[in-house]
Amino acid sequence: MKPILTLDMAKKMADACEAARAKGGWRPLNIAIFDDGGNIKLFRRQENAFLGSIQIATMKGHTSAMFPFPTRLVESLAFEEKDGKPPALPGIAFVPGIISFAGGVPIMTAAGQQIGAIGVSGASADEDEMCAKAGVGAIADMLK
Repeated sequence: MKPILTLDMAKKMADACEAARAKGGWRPLNIAIFDDGGNIKLFRRQENAFLGSIQIATMKGHTSAMFPFPTRLVESLAFEEKDGKPPALPGIAFVPGIISFAGGVPIMTAAGQQIGAIGVSGASADEDEMCAKAGVGAIADMLK
């Protein structure tokens, strides 16, 4: 049977994101959690989270649902030069619906199967990513 992301798992992830945000003292967040088909499973907007970050959080989560890697890697592929050579995939930053900065993280089972993704926006990109990773970490025991 194929593993799936349940609503209970998504709620636990969102709770862990909120706890990480509170501990860090960062700006309020928007949290978007997707299943492996890129369908929204849960969305949570904290009080006073930026309205514009709603779209950014969903794009981060959807990007990581479509590709089994963090959006930070998309950023690297789009913008980082290596050994004097241009970025590996500079055009990916211009694909509609793809976002190329940190804050989106895939949800992978211990066996390496993707079951979804989470996107977080509202704080800095690094803080968003830390919150997203805290969310995934909160369900690590359920991903075995």
